[in-house]
Amino acid sequence: MGKKATKAAGNMYCMARYEAGEKNNDFESREKASEIMGMDRTRLARIELGKINPYPEEVLAMSKAYNCPELCNSYCAKECPIGRLTVREVVIDDFDRLALKVLGSLKDIDDIRASLIAISEDGVIDETEWEEFNSILDSLDKISTNAAALKIWAQKNIKVITHPHSQS
Repeated sequence: MGKKATKAAGNMYCMARYEAGEKNNDFESREKASEIMGMDRTRLARIELGKINPYPEEVLAMSKAYNCPELCNSYCAKECPIGRLTVREVVIDDFDRLALKVLGSLKDIDDIRASLIAISEDGVIDETEWEEFNSILDSLDKISTNAAALKIWAQKNIKVITHPHSQS
C-alpha cells in the first residue's frame, strides 16, 4: 500500500483517491493515479496539498477515475466562481437516508403547487405574496438539493445511465 500523505489528509481530492485506492491498488500511489488520468504527478500533488486549485477538466478526470461524482458537486459549490453562486453542495448519505430526505421534501408538493398557481394567476407577485413565494422557493431548493444528492449517490453506487441533457 502506498504511503498516505499526512499534509493532504483532509483534502477532498486526496481523500477521493484514498477511497478509490481501497478498491483499486493503482490509486494508492499518486504517481500511478496521475498516470491513469494523464495528469502531471507534481500537479496532482499540489492539488492534493491544497497549493493550487484544479481545473474543471481535472476535477472531472478525478471524479471519473475515482468513481467519485461528488467531487464535481463540491468543486462547483466551493471553488468555481459561478458555481459558488448557483450550486449548493450536497451531502451524500446512505440510500435509505437519502430516500427519506427526498420523500420528506416532496410531502408538501400539492400545497406548493396550489400556492404557486394562486400566486401566478394574475401574473404578478405582489407584496402580500412575497413571503409565500419565498417559502415555495425554499421548498423547491430542498427538493432540488435532495434530488441532486440521490442522483450523485446513484452515479457512485450503481451504474446509472446519464442522459445527454442532464448534468454529470
